[in-house]
Amino acid sequence: MELIMESTDLKDYLKELNVVDFSDPLIKEVVTELFNDEQTEIEKAKTAFEFVRDKISHSWDIRSSKVTCKASDVLKYKEGICYAKSNLLAALLRSQGIPTGFCYQRLMLFDIPDKGYSLHTLNAVFLHSLNRWIRLDARGNKPGVQAEFSIDEEILAFPIQESFDEEDYPIIFFEPNAKTIATLNENTNALEMYKHHLPDIL
Repeated sequence: MELIMESTDLKDYLKELNVVDFSDPLIKEVVTELFNDEQTEIEKAKTAFEFVRDKISHSWDIRSSKVTCKASDVLKYKEGICYAKSNLLAALLRSQGIPTGFCYQRLMLFDIPDKGYSLHTLNAVFLHSLNRWIRLDARGNKPGVQAEFSIDEEILAFPIQESFDEEDYPIIFFEPNAKTIATLNENTNALEMYKHHLPDIL
């Protein structure tokens, strides 16, 4: 699939946002632990991706009711759903001058269409050394889900099943989708939110 930039200016993919708050002291502290001047941008991207994928729990997987949104809160509580975890990955990489955007898939929420659909968030990262974008899904692995860092072929969390009306959106947004952020801000129980209140279309 050919990815399409929402903005042709890479600087838009480096901006600090309310939910991508890389100036927060907590994020600055982790940045100093994760990154050093000897690392290449590819190494930094891999390090950040694996940190968010493996060290930040997906709220549904751990059956937690806590809702996080801002990158700093995701880091503070070490949990969040994909909407929140993508904010943290964007914050870590933007802090290093690596353009990072937001991509979306429309997926079945559970195992059959009758149980509904939801938007799923992942990130796109522009690597100057390759002069192209790669997509990364730091949702968190579990049995049946095995996303990896790869600069060759995408190894995402979920394959798209078009026969079930799932969809892979090609646009790389420089801000997270407003509906996904509103969902996080308007709900207080992550489990109920996940089952009943996730948006299902861009």
